[in-house]
Amino acid sequence: EMNAPHRALVIVDVQNDFVEGGSLGVAGGNDVAAAISRHVAAHADSYAAVVASRDWHDPGSTNGGHFHARGEEPDFSTTWPAHCVSSDSGSDYAPGLDLAHVTHHVRKGMGEPAYSAFEGVTEDGSTLAEVLSEHDVTEVDVVGIATDYCVRATVLDARAAGLAVRLLPGLHAGVADATSATALDEMRAAGAVTA
Repeated sequence: EMNAPHRALVIVDVQNDFVEGGSLGVAGGNDVAAAISRHVAAHADSYAAVVASRDWHDPGSTNGGHFHARGEEPDFSTTWPAHCVSSDSGSDYAPGLDLAHVTHHVRKGMGEPAYSAFEGVTEDGSTLAEVLSEHDVTEVDVVGIATDYCVRATVLDARAAGLAVRLLPGLHAGVADATSATALDEMRAAGAVTA
């Protein structure tokens, strides 16, 4: 591929709590994890960086109102059941995701709501935008969970940052069909390629 050295792969939130059996499990999550692993194994050489993001929420906290308050029900729009708590295995990468080719790990939502991988930081405190800039990345391929929430937010932030974006078909899973369809429309309207 002509632009191979300047493309990155961003793997969004492929974690135990977002695949089947997790506290916010998405149907097809485990299949997507396995499909992403196959894609990375086949195409690792064409990426300047392979970045994996994780939701990484504080234990014993609503994380800035991201988790529903005690005695209230989550609305599944702005408030959610507890998930991806840093001290819990739900925050671990899903077992089907092969991390062998991942070059950078980003954590987001530490004490606050966060959807986009661009809101996260690496272990040394670098933002995703900084990581991509260091590698002269101008194009990103986005994959992961969930199409209608964190994948959507990541794609829209990448476009806002002026990056060319492809959402790779078959390598993402959404919470619900209707919200996923709306999210895909929004991504395309922002200039992302979704198929």
